[in-house]
Amino acid sequence: MPHPLSDQFRTQSRHCLPGSPLSASLLAAAADDLDADGPTAAVMQPYERDRARTVPPLRLLGGLHRMVLERQAPELALHYPSVGGTAPVREVWPAARRLLETQPERLSALAGRPVQTNEVGRCAALIGVLHVLTERYGLPIRLFEFGASAGLNLNVDRYAYAVDNRAADSPLRLQAPWRGYPEADLARPVEIVERAGCDSTPVDATTTEGRLTLASYVWADWVERLERLRTALAVAADHPVTVAASTAAPWLAHRLGWPRTGSLTVVWHSVVWPYVDVAERTEIERILQAAADRATPTAPLALAGMEYVDDSRFEVRLRTWPERRHDLLATTAGHGMPTTWLHPAQPDPPSMGQAMPAV
Repeated sequence: MPHPLSDQFRTQSRHCLPGSPLSASLLAAAADDLDADGPTAAVMQPYERDRARTVPPLRLLGGLHRMVLERQAPELALHYPSVGGTAPVREVWPAARRLLETQPERLSALAGRPVQTNEVGRCAALIGVLHVLTERYGLPIRLFEFGASAGLNLNVDRYAYAVDNRAADSPLRLQAPWRGYPEADLARPVEIVERAGCDSTPVDATTTEGRLTLASYVWADWVERLERLRTALAVAADHPVTVAASTAAPWLAHRLGWPRTGSLTVVWHSVVWPYVDVAERTEIERILQAAADRATPTAPLALAGMEYVDDSRFEVRLRTWPERRHDLLATTAGHGMPTTWLHPAQPDPPSMGQAMPAV
């Protein structure tokens, strides 16, 4: 009989291709090991009824990577480019299986932790949205993000974006972030006057523990993403952002409790909505609807999101009030780059609202 989690592991393995052959190979082999009642089954036994939205495969993958980063898995590290490993991917599973056999308690505990992926590549989508909003309103921006993890994306205006060989000065430079251009004057600066985030289990990017947690959930053979993360962490050391330990609904209720005349309030989320349970989704929609009803031409509100549509596509949507304008601005990959801008933006009909709060 198939293990309750093996289908999730196989599906996630397919999602990891072509970006991470190492992750895909590990998860496919782990799926077979689950069905064979191997050591993976013992490690994942406490979680075999967990729902797909809690991504058990990525939790185990992060646990394996964490042990490598902690120098507790020297044999496995030989296959992990994140620590300089060059051994073949095709030979990685026996080393991983031995670690699962010898360290089941440690790996089971790590597999119980929630995934925290603070992918700053998604700022390629966010900065374009902010340029569009600056073009439309010409107002300073209050930027609020739910599901913010360590808050690295809230430093969006402090990164450089190499577009047409132009980029601002920043330690973090995102190469080729776009295809096409957003509908905005890119020479006009984005002004962020307030920024804050919330997360149910926020990560403190100023600590060794926090940095290790974030790195462990990056696919180990995608070295470019790891370097991007490490540089973003260096920026965060100079520009720390507050991330409240809170679910989205009560935090948004507080932040959106009253309009702020003379500024544009922007609520942003990326690859978060599928992980929010139904009850909280309903409450978030109620809070956003109340805030939308209070929006005025001098205190407008925007809701922007980058969320999953299918196996290879994410969509960037923007909704603004009081105009009640809904636009599909761009499509992108799961890690944000490249973001392909639609020119002109397309109306976003209500039937497309499943990936964003339908207010």
